[in-house]
Amino acid sequence: MTMKESSIAKSIIRAMQRLVNSRFFSRDVPDPGVWRTIGWWEVRRVPYNLLVGLAGVVTCVVCFITALVCGHFLGDPIGLPDPPGFAFLGIAAYGVMANICYTGGWIAELMVQQVWPDEGKAFGKISFFLGLIFSILLTLVPGGLIAAIGAIRLLMHFSR
Repeated sequence: MTMKESSIAKSIIRAMQRLVNSRFFSRDVPDPGVWRTIGWWEVRRVPYNLLVGLAGVVTCVVCFITALVCGHFLGDPIGLPDPPGFAFLGIAAYGVMANICYTGGWIAELMVQQVWPDEGKAFGKISFFLGLIFSILLTLVPGGLIAAIGAIRLLMHFSR
C-alpha cells in the first residue's frame, strides 16, 4: 500500500469513527429494555429508508443513463427491464425486504441482550451502523454492475 493509499484509508477510518460516535448512532442507556430498544431502532427507520432510498435513486439514474446510452449506440437498452413497469415492482419489493431485514436488527439485538447482556449493549449500535452501510452498498451494486456491463459492451462495440 502506498503512502497516499494509507493516508486515504486512515481518513476513511477516522470519518467512519466520527460517524459511529455521532448522536445518530449512540445510545447511552445502561439497560435499554425491550421497548427502549425497539424505540431506538424505530426512530432511525425513516432516516435509514431515506439514505437507502437515496442510494436507490442513484442506482436508478445510473441504470437509466446506461440504458439510454446503450440503447442509442447499441440498440439494446441495457439495464432497462422489459416492460419498464417491472422496475417499479422490483423497487417496491426491495423496499419491503429492506424493511423486513431492518426489523430483524432490533429482533437480533433483543435476542443478544437476553443471551449476552453485557455485549448486547454495544450490539445495536454496531449492527445498525454495519447494516446501514451494507444496505447502502447493496443498493448501489446493481447500478455499478449495469454501468460496468454497459461500458464493456460499448467498448467492445467501438473497438471493432
